[in-house]
Amino acid sequence: MLLLGPLLFLAAAVNAAGITLQSPRLAVTASDGETLRSEPLSLRHKALADVTLNAKDTLKITFQAYDSENSKGFQPQQTFLRFYDRASGEEGIQPLRVTPSGKVKFELNMARPPASLPATTEGAPVTVSLILGHPGFTPLHAPLFDLVLPASQPVPVHPEEHLYHVRPAIEHTFRPDPKQPPRFISAVTAALVFAPWVVLAGLWSTISPKVPRLFSPSIIPFTATLAAFEVLLVWYWVALRLGDVLLYGSVLGLATVFTGKQALSSMARRRLSK
Repeated sequence: MLLLGPLLFLAAAVNAAGITLQSPRLAVTASDGETLRSEPLSLRHKALADVTLNAKDTLKITFQAYDSENSKGFQPQQTFLRFYDRASGEEGIQPLRVTPSGKVKFELNMARPPASLPATTEGAPVTVSLILGHPGFTPLHAPLFDLVLPASQPVPVHPEEHLYHVRPAIEHTFRPDPKQPPRFISAVTAALVFAPWVVLAGLWSTISPKVPRLFSPSIIPFTATLAAFEVLLVWYWVALRLGDVLLYGSVLGLATVFTGKQALSSMARRRLSK
């Protein structure tokens, strides 16, 4: 039973159809259309001579994916060219467009190189490999040739590149705590604040105004609402927020209007009764 799994895998690998290429070929043309190099490609071994491209040359690769078992062209599900730079270890994968009959035509124009081409250095070859895959077929991975490309241009520096460097640590500085004034100065300031009230109380005692009905049942509610307004202002200064003051003040305002009207009516009735 332990050998059954590997045997089934080997049997499936043996029975899997193979992928071959019909008429694989490469060609190098100059910018004026002159053919600099043209030769067939082999899946068994790489081309002996490196393929060299200048800044304006074009590399053309053509072939047809072929089903060796059914002897006809077909369209593999996966068809790629792999560019591998052995010096830097970078690689690029270029998908290839395949027709339903399996024909492929790829052009690498050095005037407009694709993004899949890895960055290269002067004289360092890039290995070009072909990768084909399809369900029910044995995958194909064949090194084709070594490609010598012009050295890549340096990457331009982004104008905001300096913003992504490591910045120095931010050190927060806080203002020192304010110093408390001497107690004597605090006492003098408090005396100046309460001095007007002392003067007012003294003048009030000198004048001795008579308010006999100030605490009568019809007037004292109005006096209480006025005192409540003073308490509300002190409470706002200590703890309340503006929204709370407006809410409580509106309620007290309605009560003040009602009690004030009652107080004025009682005083008017008293004057008319005299």
